[in-house]
Amino acid sequence: MAADLYNDLEPSPKSSWRDLLPGLTVAVLATMAAAFVADHYGAPLTLMALLIGLALNFIGADPRMGPGLGFASKTLLRLGIVLAGARITVGQIIDLGPLTLLAVLVILLATLGAGIAFARAAGLGSAFGTLAGGAVAICGASAAMALATTLGERRANQAQLALVLVGISAASAAAMFLYPILAHQLGLNDRQAGFMLGASIHDVAQAIGAGYSFSDEAGQVAAIVKLTRVALLAPVLALVAAFFRPENGKKTGIPLPWFVVGFFVFAGINSLGVIPTMVSNGAQDVATACLACAVAATGIRAPMSSLLETGFKPLLVIILASLVALALSLGGALILL
Repeated sequence: MAADLYNDLEPSPKSSWRDLLPGLTVAVLATMAAAFVADHYGAPLTLMALLIGLALNFIGADPRMGPGLGFASKTLLRLGIVLAGARITVGQIIDLGPLTLLAVLVILLATLGAGIAFARAAGLGSAFGTLAGGAVAICGASAAMALATTLGERRANQAQLALVLVGISAASAAAMFLYPILAHQLGLNDRQAGFMLGASIHDVAQAIGAGYSFSDEAGQVAAIVKLTRVALLAPVLALVAAFFRPENGKKTGIPLPWFVVGFFVFAGINSLGVIPTMVSNGAQDVATACLACAVAATGIRAPMSSLLETGFKPLLVIILASLVALALSLGGALILL
């Protein structure tokens, strides 16, 4: 429970490895099915994992599934976040230049703030706005899962998280198709298009894929910009921890979740060039698998009755925050590049 900053998550009951097998097996099989669909039909892995998880939602009511699904949606999530640091290097970030890096940071914070503002205006609260806005601003479903872990289940419940995952996956898939067309219509050059796509599209795979669909140079720029946003996940989690103080007032300071520290450690080690390419690629594959499995387990565990009662307002928050990110990214591309 190290990532549960303020004891908001319900304590997991002690379980043996045999107790984990039923739920974990279902989550792994759902992830494998999602990977098959994604590989053969070009669909986003995260979206497929979530949809298959939601299709298996009826299984989540079986108490035998609880320990394994909880392990997949919490422990595997945190492991995936740590291993995601293996795709970042300090050199990649420095190559952007200070002004471009500052622009990425401003766009991220403005998008996060817009999500909070839109959510509060819709009566959904700051916690949901942080969840939705952060998912748009940083790295889609991965950021949503990490933010939900940091906020705690009392502030961001499973139904809200599942809705954000649905919305963010759909928005990212649409952006991967539409944003390169917009870049062509506006006559952006390769660097401008790469910056716009990398700074505005939600998930890593979609952002990089959209960049390379424009041109090779745009793909390279989009990858660096997008990975910079991923690197900012850890400080944003620390910022969220600072603002969402414990309600009982017993804790002080700003505790840093272990998976945040692990993320930075892996990024630092990767920057030294001591990790072989094969190992780095393997770590990325494991991170992708862990995150997809966590998303599938979240879909299985999601209380569908509550999810269906939320209405259109939560999705509207994601759409508006996405438009803010797009507008700011386009403005930054035109001004800086």
